Amino acid sequence: MSKSTPNLAKLIALDLLSVGRVPLICLLLIFASAMGVVFTTHHTRQAITEKDQALVERERLDNEWRNLILEETALAEHSRVQAVAKHELEMKRPDSDKEVIINLP
Repeated sequence: MSKSTPNLAKLIALDLLSVGRVPLICLLLIFASAMGVVFTTHHTRQAITEKDQALVERERLDNEWRNLILEETALAEHSRVQAVAKHELEMKRPDSDKEVIINLP
């Protein structure tokens, strides 16, 4: 004596159709609303992740900028420029009789 198991999905569908269209429309609206919430939540989380990554990148670039400013300041120091010109380029100050002064109008 075997009993056949009823198809639950079929019974639910028949029940919804027999009651009327209002419960079916409400069910579809609830499902659409739930999918909208899932969609919005997903995109919000993606936007927050992108914002966090952009903030990390901005902080890295700020640190790099500060380091480059410090390096530029150190390299442009007058005593260093003078030492490089004297030792590496073998430059020297001109004698006063070899100086030429140009007056601009």
